[in-house]
Amino acid sequence: MKLAYWMYAGPAHIGTLRIATSFKNVHAIMHAPLGDDYFNVMRSMLERERNFTPVTTSIVDRHVLARGSQERVIDNITRKDKEEHPDLIVLTPTCTSSILQEDLGNFVERAQLDAKGDVMLADVNHYRVNELQAADRTLHQIVQYYIEKARKQGNLPEGKTEKPSVNIIGITTLGFHNQHDCTELKRLMADLGIEVNEVIPEGASVLNLKNLPKAWFNLVPYREIGLMAAKYLEQEFGTPCVDITPMGVVETARCIRKIQQVINEQGGDVDYEDFINEQTLHVSQAAWFSRSIDCQNLTGKKAVVFGDSTHAAAMTKILAREMGIHVVWAGTYCKYDADWFREQVGEYCDEVIVSEDHGLIGDAIARVEPSAIFGTQMERHVGKRLDIPCGVIAAPIHIQNFPIGYKPFMGYEGTNQCVDLVYNSFTLGMEDHLLEIFGGHDTKEVITKGISADSDLGWTKEGQAELNKIPGFVRGKVKRNTEKFARERNIAQITVEVMYAAKESVGA
Repeated sequence: MKLAYWMYAGPAHIGTLRIATSFKNVHAIMHAPLGDDYFNVMRSMLERERNFTPVTTSIVDRHVLARGSQERVIDNITRKDKEEHPDLIVLTPTCTSSILQEDLGNFVERAQLDAKGDVMLADVNHYRVNELQAADRTLHQIVQYYIEKARKQGNLPEGKTEKPSVNIIGITTLGFHNQHDCTELKRLMADLGIEVNEVIPEGASVLNLKNLPKAWFNLVPYREIGLMAAKYLEQEFGTPCVDITPMGVVETARCIRKIQQVINEQGGDVDYEDFINEQTLHVSQAAWFSRSIDCQNLTGKKAVVFGDSTHAAAMTKILAREMGIHVVWAGTYCKYDADWFREQVGEYCDEVIVSEDHGLIGDAIARVEPSAIFGTQMERHVGKRLDIPCGVIAAPIHIQNFPIGYKPFMGYEGTNQCVDLVYNSFTLGMEDHLLEIFGGHDTKEVITKGISADSDLGWTKEGQAELNKIPGFVRGKVKRNTEKFARERNIAQITVEVMYAAKESVGA
C-alpha cells in the first residue's frame, strides 16, 4: 500500500466492487471511512448506463472506533437485505479499514442468520494485491461459492450442452471497451456455430453460476480478470480454457484455431479455416490495409506501447508483426504478470519495461522520442506535453474512452478499429507538409529534460526568439536536443550560437 497521486491500477476494494456491481441483483457493502467511498461517483461518471445498483458504504467514524463496527455492519447488511432483496451481499473492507483488523468474517456469519439472501466477505488481502488481482480473486470466490452451494443442494447440472458452447469470463464494468468486445465475441461465436452458455460477471445472475460446468470450454479474453475462475472450472470439471486474446488478425485466427482444437478433442467435428480465410480477406480490412501504400508510410516509424498485460502485448504484436512499425519499447504496469508479458513481447520490441511508476514511464517516452504512443490516459497526458500523438489502448481511461458508438477491439471488427487507431495516431504525409508550411498549431511549452522534471537551463531572449521560429511540431525535439548539448558542455545559458552549435553537432 502506498500513497500516490496517480495509480495505473486502483486499490483492491475497487476490483471487488467492479465484480460485485457487474452481477445482476448483487449488492456490495464497503466497510470504509469517508474518502474511500468514491466508487459510485467514478462509475456513474464513466459508464454509459441508464441505471446501476449503487454500493452502500458502512462508514467507519469516531463513534465506530470507540464502540466497534459489528453492530453497524450487521445492521447495514440486514437492512439492505430487506430493502433490496438481493441474491447476494458482498462485504469488503478497504486498505484503510483493514487496519482495524476486525473479524468481518464473524460479522458476515452473524448477518447471515437474519438475511434471506446470501452474504459473503470478499477474501482479498488489501495490502498485497491491486484492483485487477482483487477482481480476479473475487470473481473466482463467487463462482466457487455458488458451484459448491449447488453441489451441496444436489442441483448441480451434469454433462455438457448438446451443441458446442462457451462461457465468456471476465467482462466487467469499468473495463476498457468490455461491453463492445463482448458483443463482438458473441457475434463471433454465433458465426462459428457456438452457443454462449454464460457471460460473467457483467449482467449475469449468481443463481445461474451453477450452469457454468455445462459449457464445452471457457474463453478468457483478458488476462487480468477471469483466469482464476477458469482454472477452477478446469480443475473441478475438466473444462478447457482458451486464453488467447483475439485482438489483431493473427491472434484472432490463432484463438479460433485453438477453439477448433478444444471442440474437436471433445467429440466435435468443426473446421474453421474457410471462415478465417473469408474474414481475413473480405470482412477485416486490416490485412489489406497493412499492405496498402498508406500503411507503407508507417514502416520503420518508432512507437512505444504501455498498458495492462492484455492490451499492451496485443498492440505490440499488431504494430510489429502486422503493420511493420518499430516498437522501441513495450511495457506493462502488471508487475505480477511480468514473466508472461516478457515472453509475449520480447521478440517484437527492443526493450521491455515493467513498472508502476508513471514518472519513469514518462521519462522513458521522452528519452526515445517516438512518432506515436499507445498507452493509457496517463501516457496521453505525457504525449500532449511532449507534442507526441497517443492512441489510448488500456485502462485507466478518461470518459472519452467509454464511447457510445460501437468500438470493439477484439474479433474481426476489432481489427479494423485497431488499424484506424494506429493509423490516425501518427502524423503523416500531407499533414507533415502542411504543418511545416504553416508553422504548426501548438505553441505550448514542452518539458525538456524529462517529462517528470522542469528544465534547469536558461534561454537568452534572442535564443528563445530563434526557437520560436521553428515549426511547432518539431520545436520540442530541437529544444530537448539543444539543452542536452548544453548540459554535456556545462553551458548554463542557451544563446543563438549554442543553438547553431548543437545543430551542427547532430549533422542537421
